[in-house]
Amino acid sequence: MPSRSIQLVLHYDGSRFSGWQRQPVERTVQGVLETAVSRICDAPTNVIGAGRTDAGVHARGQAAGVLVPKKWRAPELRRAVNAILPEDVWVCSAFEMRDDFHPRYSATSRTYRYFVGTDDLSASPFRARTELSWRRPLNDELLADAASRIEGEHSFRGFAVKGTAPETDDHRCSVTRSRWLARGGGVLFEIEANRFLHHMVRFLVGTMLDIGSGKRRAQDMSEILDSEDNASVSAPAPAHALFLERVEYPPELYLDHA
Repeated sequence: MPSRSIQLVLHYDGSRFSGWQRQPVERTVQGVLETAVSRICDAPTNVIGAGRTDAGVHARGQAAGVLVPKKWRAPELRRAVNAILPEDVWVCSAFEMRDDFHPRYSATSRTYRYFVGTDDLSASPFRARTELSWRRPLNDELLADAASRIEGEHSFRGFAVKGTAPETDDHRCSVTRSRWLARGGGVLFEIEANRFLHHMVRFLVGTMLDIGSGKRRAQDMSEILDSEDNASVSAPAPAHALFLERVEYPPELYLDHA
């Protein structure tokens, strides 16, 4: 049957999901989407994501790919899927893609943001669900220094869960942006790279917060980057303040816009 390749750009609140990847019993983003798209297409339909977010992680720009019957164009598919999705998932846009588009392997970069609240109101239940309330002073210069050491191409074996990739994998990621930004009520960490390893952003943030609060030295970032394991990394920052913000693809892969 003739099919159409569609990219769905997703927002979701990860609070009540056991991550992205489909699981037999647990509620996941992929599982919820596949149920909705399969219902619309009247046939089992796979949804492939650009990456796997952990349990509790949110998204404002997760990308997913589906192959649907030719009759479904991107705007109509978006409206139909949104009509039956639960309230914690929303398709913000949809694009018709070339047949050789792959949501994971075609991606050129991914951007994450981690939100840290430093004022009293960060403990409010309206903010604490999506921010890390941080009650110790943070040194902006130390945070900036630590973030700058991440840019470039490095092996991030020291900032990843052991076994996150095969031992034959070099664990190398190319980071094009790594910075802390001031915002109302706190700060946020923004990172863009070609790939990410399991818990990588959370390990980076946890270590930098220890540096910014004076518990660790700034040069620890460089030493962990040179390490062959994660024995000296700080505990990962909690998942609930992390957002997948954007996934980028080559412009020539897009056929239509909706």
